Amino acid sequence: MKLVSYKTEDREHLGVFVNGHIYNLNSCNKLIPDNMNEFLQGGEEIMLLAKKVAHDINYDKLAAKEEIFFEIIAPVPHPSSCRDGYAFRQHVAAARRNRRVEMIPQFDEYPIFYFTNHNSIQGPGEIECMPDHFEKLDFELEVAVVLNKKGRNIKAADADDYIAGYMIMNDMSARTLQMEEMLLNLGPAKGKDFSTVIGPWLVTPDELEPYKVPAKSGHTGNAYDLRMKCRVNGIEVSDGTMADMDWTFAEIIERCSYGCDVLPGDVIGSGTVGTGCFLELNGTGLLHDPNYKTQWLQDEDIIDMEITGLGILSNTIRRAHSDWSILDQKKIKVC
Repeated sequence: MKLVSYKTEDREHLGVFVNGHIYNLNSCNKLIPDNMNEFLQGGEEIMLLAKKVAHDINYDKLAAKEEIFFEIIAPVPHPSSCRDGYAFRQHVAAARRNRRVEMIPQFDEYPIFYFTNHNSIQGPGEIECMPDHFEKLDFELEVAVVLNKKGRNIKAADADDYIAGYMIMNDMSARTLQMEEMLLNLGPAKGKDFSTVIGPWLVTPDELEPYKVPAKSGHTGNAYDLRMKCRVNGIEVSDGTMADMDWTFAEIIERCSYGCDVLPGDVIGSGTVGTGCFLELNGTGLLHDPNYKTQWLQDEDIIDMEITGLGILSNTIRRAHSDWSILDQKKIKVC
């Protein structure tokens, strides 16, 4: 099942995407909330009701009226939190190699994550960026999950049961801001907090069963062979697979929930797939050719992320009508 959040006349709704059309779930069954947050709070019981509606629409057992005039927004427009992992060894190793430093051994010891700004979640459409964001503006091609059960101290063997569904994530990154503040060993913060994009819909785990593969040796949890691609202005720049995740979402959830609650509506990203950002691609290019022409996102660039089974997430970069720079506000020590 594909769940969609959308707006009509500035009001948010929850729908199901069936055979190319969107149907409002609440109009089909009044027990189903008309927004994603309340839907996720309902857990498995509400999920089963929604799946029955989707099944009945698909097999013409329910006369549902499709939505005509709407705007698709982030499938989880108001997550209770947003964490991002670091699950792809290929990306981490390449990024460190490009900086001419050794692979950090702790990567293979435990999964890590950081908290990003859950109030900056966006869906398909325009992404407005400030001038400083364009100082090495980057995309990051990822998969994300959202939870629909509360839990604490969850073991990896049980953690997949807490996942309501999967979606594409673009962890937008302003690299100059990011690298500047991380020199102080804190962050990422301003380099990441302006936009995290998810969409176009939330896909329930049952739809991904045909793509299931074993987790990597020594790891626990569900794994899927989903082809991951990114195109910028129609030109393919990234090509990877979710099967390359070293740490599973189950293992990431295990760590997230240690000693604290995870909640329905929590979004968790996978981290960047190998080749999944310009930072890595530029570094690899320069490593082999000092004259390599680096690339960063520019005003009016179109980003299309496509993942098998999860759809296509499309965004257009827009420059804000402002010349305000926080990079220019740095204090200089006077001796």
